[in-house]
Amino acid sequence: MFSRKLKMANFTSTYDRVSDDVAYLCDTNVPTITGPFFILIFILSIICNGLLLCVLFIYENLKNITNIFILNLVCSDLIFTTTLRFWAVDYLDHWVFEDFVCKFVTAAFFVGLYSSVILLTAMTVDRFIAVVLDKLKINHAKKKKYAICSCIAAWVISISASLSDAMKVKTESWDGFNYCYDESEDKLGRYLQVSLLFFLPFAIIIFCYSAILKTVLQGLNRKKFRTVAVLLCIVAVFFICWGPYHIMLLIKSLNTNKDCNVLKQLAVAYHISEMLAYSHCCMNPLLYMLSQKLRKHLLNLLCCENVGRKKRERSTSLNTSVTQNVAFSVQSSAV
Repeated sequence: MFSRKLKMANFTSTYDRVSDDVAYLCDTNVPTITGPFFILIFILSIICNGLLLCVLFIYENLKNITNIFILNLVCSDLIFTTTLRFWAVDYLDHWVFEDFVCKFVTAAFFVGLYSSVILLTAMTVDRFIAVVLDKLKINHAKKKKYAICSCIAAWVISISASLSDAMKVKTESWDGFNYCYDESEDKLGRYLQVSLLFFLPFAIIIFCYSAILKTVLQGLNRKKFRTVAVLLCIVAVFFICWGPYHIMLLIKSLNTNKDCNVLKQLAVAYHISEMLAYSHCCMNPLLYMLSQKLRKHLLNLLCCENVGRKKRERSTSLNTSVTQNVAFSVQSSAV
């Protein structure tokens, strides 16, 4: 019997409707680990990104350009994370939600994906200007303005692009089960759109980091080197996670071989790349912990160091006030 997951939502479908006739004859069941894996990633992402948000708001200066980008990336990861529980339910059973939820979750999926890659590109360009084009002497106020404009542009572009994707999906019933699937006939065009918003930024990032690393090798102070190294790791992990997924999308869209063995192999490769890609939303907070300062802030947060410090400051302030009042009273009595 064919898998119920053949017509799943957005790009998580094992096959598109164009291959339905063959899919009915092939047993291409979705790995049972996929649903529980998505639930695990959902929990880890909420915890990790939640802690990072607390660190940013309590300890960090949000006027710092890098922190502005990190804050937006955390929001992007959390938006993407909200979709995982819906896909997990779909994999564990079937699509039990309404048509609006189908469209909303698809939109959130692409908003998280598009905004992440655009924000990472903007961060890379910012580092490129700071390290390679440092002779331009752009003041901090202008850099901050450009960073904020880049973040706004990232959200506008990602939301606009995701709306068109969301309008192409709908919920329908087959054999007593609901499915959230893509009804668009132009699969290749859609895959090319997503790939363009992935591989073009990737090319820009490769160019920028090649120039940055060349400058680093020519001599750069240690503080800037650590910052560049952390950002390079963040970008590298993003493309390691999402690269195979996009490659599999293109292979699926270009595949014309309907042999069952080929379809099964594509299904296995696709779901492995899918789990790798979706796990990325909980990796950024772990990578940020490469920064010694952020590790210290996280430790302070977990130990409630900031709360304790505030209590001590309040106690000290109260004692000072009492002492001043007593001194004033003694002085008045003397007079």
